[in-house]
Amino acid sequence: MSDLQKEVSELERKSATAARLFDIRRIIGGLFVVYGVIVTIAGLTASDADLKKAEDININLWTGLGMLALGLFFLGWLWLRPAAAPEPPGDGDG
Repeated sequence: MSDLQKEVSELERKSATAARLFDIRRIIGGLFVVYGVIVTIAGLTASDADLKKAEDININLWTGLGMLALGLFFLGWLWLRPAAAPEPPGDGDG
């Protein structure tokens, strides 16, 4: 039975690692940061014709900065409050 317990504890450890790795905050935050950088660069290199289309408001720059802020918020939230490993079910609670 000791081998079975070792195998179960190893699977629980791998499951907790996978849960932290695929935390939705990491995925959303990472995507928003990547897209935010791309859109911000597009906003920094906007031509006069692009600005004239948007009534002299640099939409790409402001949207990119907003996306960066949101992405960094999600990654900061993940860093400050990491996902807790799920508790194993009790043996004799019921």
